[in-house]
Amino acid sequence: MAAVPPWLERLLTASFFHVCGIHADASRSECNMFCLDCNCDSFCFYCRNSRHEDHRVIQIRRSSYHDVVRVSEIQKVLEISGVQTYVINSARVLFLNERPQPKVTKAVSHVCEICGRSLLDTFRFCSLGCKLAGINRNMEVTFIPESMQLDEGGSVSSPKEDEEGLPESSSRTKPANMARRRKGIPRRAPFKA
Repeated sequence: MAAVPPWLERLLTASFFHVCGIHADASRSECNMFCLDCNCDSFCFYCRNSRHEDHRVIQIRRSSYHDVVRVSEIQKVLEISGVQTYVINSARVLFLNERPQPKVTKAVSHVCEICGRSLLDTFRFCSLGCKLAGINRNMEVTFIPESMQLDEGGSVSSPKEDEEGLPESSSRTKPANMARRRKGIPRRAPFKA
């Protein structure tokens, strides 16, 4: 049986980007945050600081009028393999729910297994919502990351740690600044005289 976190369905049906009722006069009162621990409605930046300070919170963003979440935030708590990701404003994101697509007339090699949307690569789903629908259809997919374990009660425990106290998945990765280091000094082409 594939496990689904209890907050996921609430996240996918939540309404975002409306003005916060408590902080309506403030400049950053747009409700674009979601707490994974409270499993409540969306809230604004100021609500996060006052009520969700030590909780696991993700920020929802907008792309072409659709809700997206950064891969770097969601992959810590959710297995997102098989879901199409996109690079938007130099950040890798994925869509929360399926997006309507006009009828495709040409042959497409990769399509979402749920809604039929054309995909760029060999992914199975176009969004988290479609992956959830795939789980509900008893497909062999899951949302629980390998680094997390289910305890006897069916709830998710925290990631395993190695000897240094780092999560196993992050202990073997290179620092971000090392991954993008240049191989050499750029040289200017000689001038023609």
